[in-house]
Amino acid sequence: MAVTANQPRVVIIGAGIVGVNLADELVSRGWSDITVVDQGPLAMPGGSTSHAPGLVFQTNASKTMTLFAKYTVEKLLTLQQGGQSCFNQVGGLELATTPERLEELKRKHGYASSWGVEARLITPDECLERHPLLNKDMVLGGLYIPGDGLALAARAVQLLVARTREAGVKYIGCTVVSGIEQTEGRVSGVITQNGSIPAEIVVCCAGFWGVQVGAMVGLPVPLLPMAHQYVKTTAVPGQLGRRSSTNGAGLPILRYQDRDLYYREHGDQYGIGYYGHRPIPVVASTLAPTPEDVDELNMPSRLDFTPEDFGPAWKSSQELLPALQQTEIADGFNGIFSFTPDGGPLVGQSPTVDGFYVAEAVWVTHSAGVARALAEVLTTGKSHISLAECDLARFEEVQLTPQYVRETSQQNFVEVYDVLHPLQPRDSPRNLRVSPFYHRQRELGAFFLEAGAWERPHWFDANETLLRELPEEWRPVERDAWSGRYYSPVAAAEAWKTRTSVAMYDMTPLRRLEVSGPGAVGLLDWVTTGNVSRKPGAVTYTLLLDEQGGIRSDITVARIRDDLFQVGVNGPVDLAYLSREARVQTKNAPERAVQVRDITGATCCIGLWGPRARDVVAQVTTDDFSDKGLRYFRVKGASIAGVPVTAMRLSYVGELGWELYASAENGLRLWDALWKAGQSYGIIAAGRSAFNSLRLEKGFRSWGTDMTTEHNPYEAGVDFAVKMDKKGAFIGQSSLRGISKDTVARKLRCITIDDGKSMVLGKEPVFFRGHSEGYVTSAAFGFTIGKPLAYAYLPSTIREGDAVELEYFGTRIPATVTSEPLYDPEMKRLRG
Repeated sequence: MAVTANQPRVVIIGAGIVGVNLADELVSRGWSDITVVDQGPLAMPGGSTSHAPGLVFQTNASKTMTLFAKYTVEKLLTLQQGGQSCFNQVGGLELATTPERLEELKRKHGYASSWGVEARLITPDECLERHPLLNKDMVLGGLYIPGDGLALAARAVQLLVARTREAGVKYIGCTVVSGIEQTEGRVSGVITQNGSIPAEIVVCCAGFWGVQVGAMVGLPVPLLPMAHQYVKTTAVPGQLGRRSSTNGAGLPILRYQDRDLYYREHGDQYGIGYYGHRPIPVVASTLAPTPEDVDELNMPSRLDFTPEDFGPAWKSSQELLPALQQTEIADGFNGIFSFTPDGGPLVGQSPTVDGFYVAEAVWVTHSAGVARALAEVLTTGKSHISLAECDLARFEEVQLTPQYVRETSQQNFVEVYDVLHPLQPRDSPRNLRVSPFYHRQRELGAFFLEAGAWERPHWFDANETLLRELPEEWRPVERDAWSGRYYSPVAAAEAWKTRTSVAMYDMTPLRRLEVSGPGAVGLLDWVTTGNVSRKPGAVTYTLLLDEQGGIRSDITVARIRDDLFQVGVNGPVDLAYLSREARVQTKNAPERAVQVRDITGATCCIGLWGPRARDVVAQVTTDDFSDKGLRYFRVKGASIAGVPVTAMRLSYVGELGWELYASAENGLRLWDALWKAGQSYGIIAAGRSAFNSLRLEKGFRSWGTDMTTEHNPYEAGVDFAVKMDKKGAFIGQSSLRGISKDTVARKLRCITIDDGKSMVLGKEPVFFRGHSEGYVTSAAFGFTIGKPLAYAYLPSTIREGDAVELEYFGTRIPATVTSEPLYDPEMKRLRG
């Protein structure tokens, strides 16, 4: 079925807070051919929205999630009925009853400053002023956010249904979706017991039923329905008559995260939510069909209360709020919510079925924000807020298995209120993906962290002896406990040896694609900003942009043959994007067919870098690795110790060397050969901790932190990768016209810490003349330069040499905006 230019037929599955918000956002953008279908009655469909307690805390470690919540608050405040809005802005108060939590609140205050949320740290006395029912003796301090409050979700849904109905949206209740029709790889309709509803776009907003709907198109939706306990007390003495309605509230909503608890008023009663009980997973398909008479006490998402699980919560609540000692539990239930392996929502288009989108695992807190983002994607091709952290396609294949989803989602439930370090790895499951070098790394005492299910060495205990040899200027400084967690001073020794001798880095986890066929060069030329059509042997660092010029990814493209490229990308989202573009091109022009194949698991990679790298490789090959034989940003096939390799001369640590790719079965032999050849040159294995420090000293950006779709190349400082005058057009080109690094309002800047020792880790606010003007993207201790450094987006009016301050756990750290790169600005080391 052809999609009309402006009015595709849209079917939204699910009439909860996300689905109706999406319908409203699409209507506001001029779309009207929209049908919303739900298996429950429209007055109360019976999903998670129907029982959600409605607490909205905006501040989050994720900028994306914070901005979603901010918009949800803004929108609900404008939705009014009888002069009352759908948001009761009573404020939010997070409590600290332990020293560790008090420090965490200081860090959260920094997030609020970074993301533009009004917040302040308050004393125990001020906590009591805000919330007189507290046991002051338990409270060490609090974080108060005046903009937080209570979402009246059910009322909001009904108002949005009424508003969108007037605009032409059709709602169908008590109707079960049993299938999704497809035509030539694209959705064409939704099958119900009453017939098929034609559609060019289908959006699954079915909440914890989303797994079943996704299965209708063969899409694994990695969420786990989990039961979460919520109770209401009997009337609280002293609260009688203070609120005008049974759901009225005037006191700030509370979070007592040290005991996995949160609180809100329901008139003169109290509502208590608890995350501290055992995980209670639910299989949605086993739930009874949604009845036609859903009410507050009778809905499929409301399971029977298990009082034995709530015992610790009740005791802790009566300690924190002594007035509850004179109450009883009047009502309790186990309400079903969706949890995912990393705690984020699932938003985006199916990688394999065009026109099928999901907006799942979205709580009321972020509902309107997610809906707006997806509406922007559907109508303009892009959300103005980066969706990298919640992209449906972000998970690796092994992370989509039911076993992985079940275990990690339950772990996420257990840890939802824990104080988590940004580098903290999951305890289980581990060792899902290991490189061919894994056993050698273990022999060297590797300390592994996990990312994308890969085991990645961060340092090696075998290098600890090198600390005794470190020159004074390389010696690491003492770190505070937080920045020192998941860190070892051994990283300084590994950085030193990389800069002065030679080191081997395991680069296997970096995703590699093979792009081949007669249309390969045409596809890559269209989707990238660089000139990738050069002769075989060329390697190009380039960007993938969206239509508006935002950075979708940064990639390396190596032309192996006329019709064969090896492309290094950032993850599964890039694979999904390039695969879709390849399908479109192949379908539209079969003579320019192109195939995209993920070769990561079948291959491995060693980064061999350092001034002695050429000495090492000369011991094990007769191929020419000189400047003449393999220039900077060139690729060629070679043989190392009898192992066929693809050698690319590039380096993200800023030293001479190569990325050496081999098939997985030959990887261990390649490692052993290089290791043996390098012994006389002091070769070491080095980890990600040193790697991150070295790449920041060289000013290399990391996609997802230093740049996203929210940034254009000139803001991110990667405009050198944009060839506006290349022969063919590329995606996003027209949006970049008229922009330059001199015209952008903000830039990614390098910052060095004045005292030479104070660390930050990322996401901290940056203050200029007393005002928060940006936030840290990446940070590390620069072992070569002997001081900590960071990168941050700042207004272009802030110049090199200007003094700024970074806020770290409530303390302002003086720093200076500095020219970059800090190391080898003339590129002499890289170019040999």
